[in-house]
Amino acid sequence: SMTSLTDAAQRREHTRNVALDWLACGLDPQQAVLWRQSDLPGVTELAWMLGTLAPMGLLERAHSYKDKVAKGISPNFGLFAYPVLMAADILMFNAHRVPVGKDQAQHIEMARDVAQRFNHTFGKGQDFFVLPEASIDQEMELLPGLDGRKMSKSYDNVIPLFEGGAKALREAIARIVTDSRLPGEPKETEGSHLVQIYDAFATPAQRQAFRE
Repeated sequence: SMTSLTDAAQRREHTRNVALDWLACGLDPQQAVLWRQSDLPGVTELAWMLGTLAPMGLLERAHSYKDKVAKGISPNFGLFAYPVLMAADILMFNAHRVPVGKDQAQHIEMARDVAQRFNHTFGKGQDFFVLPEASIDQEMELLPGLDGRKMSKSYDNVIPLFEGGAKALREAIARIVTDSRLPGEPKETEGSHLVQIYDAFATPAQRQAFRE
């Protein structure tokens, strides 16, 4: 099942849980800023301005949009224009490098494209916005979810690190899609969703030991 786009209580709970997860994983609020996008109206205001410079063809080529529609999410303007909102998120703070998964690299390129158009149109010879670059972890380009698709609350295929305790964690891990080989049969580690998820938490030494 997919997360409801209109369930406000569920969205608020997700927002709170994301903040708690980051803090529990060691994010230091003295070194980083945690903020909620909806608390800053300037983001959506900028998104509208950037949207006037975003060609329809550019948005129609978004892999993420096409993938979600193909997987059954009903297309709407919010989904279609999501890369513009993401661009506003990035450009408002003049971010130079943006850590993303491989699937979001195209969105960073779209943000650069829109920023260039804005600079050219309104910059009067100066760059108003910094052109961001994607920073992708080469060892963990894309984290698969329980069903093999990219891990996302939209697909309800995430591992609840701090929700429900050890029992919920075991149940989630047990739902990870594997191949049809029997439990006792040797399995390939390359391309295995289970191994990719393990790699996200393991140290380099643990990864090597697991493969040996």
